Amino acid sequence: MKKFVFITACISFLFIGCKSSQSISSKDDGVISFKIIQLNDVYEIAPLSGGQYGGMARVAHIRDSVQQLDPNTYMVLAGDFLNPSLLGTIKYNGERIYGKQMVEVMNAMNFDLVTFGNHEFDVTEEGLQKRLNESNFPWITANVRHIIANDTVPFEYTRNSEIIPVPDTFTLYPQDKDGTKIEVGFVSVTIPSNPQPFVYYGDIFKESKRAYSDIKSKADIVLGLTHVSIDQDKEISNQNPGIAFIMGGHEHNNMLVESRNAKIAKADANAKTVYIHTFSYNKKTKKLDIDSELLTVDNKIASKPSVEVIVEKWTNILETEIKQVISNPNEIIYNANPPLDGTDSSNRSKQTNLGEIITNAMALSFTSNVDAGLVNGGSIRIDDMMEGNITSMDVFRVLPFGGGVLKVDITGSLLKEVLDYSVSKSGTGAYLQRYNISKNPEEQWIVGSSLLDENNTYTVAFSDFLLKGYDIPFLTPDNKGVLNVYSPTKEEAAYDIRKAVILYIKSLKK
Repeated sequence: MKKFVFITACISFLFIGCKSSQSISSKDDGVISFKIIQLNDVYEIAPLSGGQYGGMARVAHIRDSVQQLDPNTYMVLAGDFLNPSLLGTIKYNGERIYGKQMVEVMNAMNFDLVTFGNHEFDVTEEGLQKRLNESNFPWITANVRHIIANDTVPFEYTRNSEIIPVPDTFTLYPQDKDGTKIEVGFVSVTIPSNPQPFVYYGDIFKESKRAYSDIKSKADIVLGLTHVSIDQDKEISNQNPGIAFIMGGHEHNNMLVESRNAKIAKADANAKTVYIHTFSYNKKTKKLDIDSELLTVDNKIASKPSVEVIVEKWTNILETEIKQVISNPNEIIYNANPPLDGTDSSNRSKQTNLGEIITNAMALSFTSNVDAGLVNGGSIRIDDMMEGNITSMDVFRVLPFGGGVLKVDITGSLLKEVLDYSVSKSGTGAYLQRYNISKNPEEQWIVGSSLLDENNTYTVAFSDFLLKGYDIPFLTPDNKGVLNVYSPTKEEAAYDIRKAVILYIKSLKK
């Protein structure tokens, strides 16, 4: 019944714009329409919040329903899908998954074009190459290159023993029943926010202009498929007035924004929504009309069975792993209103409500008193706003790498040095989320309600990752300012930071 309801609704708001491609005429009338379904920043293949929203099998059903109305229907993803995800951090058949589940699902969905997001480069060079080779959909980028042996070359993927470089531009070829044909060109760039030794980022403005100049004479329409900030999208549009429309990613909330020359569309992250864009083009007058509809992807929409099978396979693999830590991973444990800020940009630069919950949970995971809690912002990996029902599984998505909580006796002088270093690294994963530590108007550190005393000793709950010295090089057990380190037993909540957070969040409901 759900399928019938959705298709009926789909017809009601999408039929306009389909007529020209469906009508049968004896000759080319010069008018054609086509549709593009846009996704961006999708990290999870299964529905979230207890099945309430999202889900790639539902998106596959949407695509099939729209395509029944207009055969000229395409589906694109504007970057960020290989990472971050909880599934991507576990091992399957002895190998880290690194987005394998997403590529398998996307292959079954028949994507027509994707671009790189900055999170595609979270995975290893070897892992990324495997995902490129496994994908059966085209990739595009004008500014991202592969660094190999001091040489900078396009990324490549292998299809049927053929090595194919990722191109700067891409073209689709819609054709309707009366013979009208057009060429739709794409240009794409990615924000250079994730430096890696194997990745070269060209200037997004220079390279988008170069790609546009290359394709503008070859295509009837030029579109953007980008993964940059909205302000950068606006500037790209302003510098390239012939780009008719930009489908973007990177921000995680839906928007349809006017620039000087065109509109820029972004859907909500994790397929909570998708944009369905209808393009109607008159070859004789060169007039292009664009209608954009934002569709909510929720539990009223059916799932495509063939894709659902793949999603269920990976969901079962994930749940098997999670149940080793928590017995009921799909239990709703909290309602986030207002939303919890899990975005990278916030947790790596300022105190967030989610960071405070995590560090508070860390401090309370011990039975004895703890003065404060600290976790590196880079440990928070969901890169999304969390709202509505929150499940135990969502906590694992926030902290996919897990690890323990250590109770550390630390000198006030070293604690101040750690906190100052964290602030100096604002914008990176070394920035610290804090519990019971703040700054006064004079920018002095406060622990509880008192000024930090460098001569005092404090007991602080640290994520075990921090004491390894990766983010804060001098913060190791060997530092003379680290007086004592207590490692929890397996029976204690502090043994796994995720379990500690789940138990704390559940206590907030009471």
